[in-house]
Amino acid sequence: MRKTGNKGFTLIELLVVIAIIGILSSVVLASLNSARQKARDAKRISDVKQLQLALEFYFDANGGYPSAISGTLLTAPGYIAAIPTDPVGGGNYNYA
Repeated sequence: MRKTGNKGFTLIELLVVIAIIGILSSVVLASLNSARQKARDAKRISDVKQLQLALEFYFDANGGYPSAISGTLLTAPGYIAAIPTDPVGGGNYNYA
């Protein structure tokens, strides 16, 4: 009777592969998280530029800036379609 070689993986080999997969997945998740944060920041910058442009249109049409930013002052005349909201939570921006 001939003895055939063991076919399969040892426990140590399996644990090493699982550890490598875990490390790679944590690196990918960390990079995805930073990409999401950068996308949110880019959206915020775009929203501020959009508000700036709407306020410039308002200034050109009325000879001055509004005393307070109200959604109806900018949206009703068509300077901006809607007042942008924060990408996280969808709440209004607070300007300082």
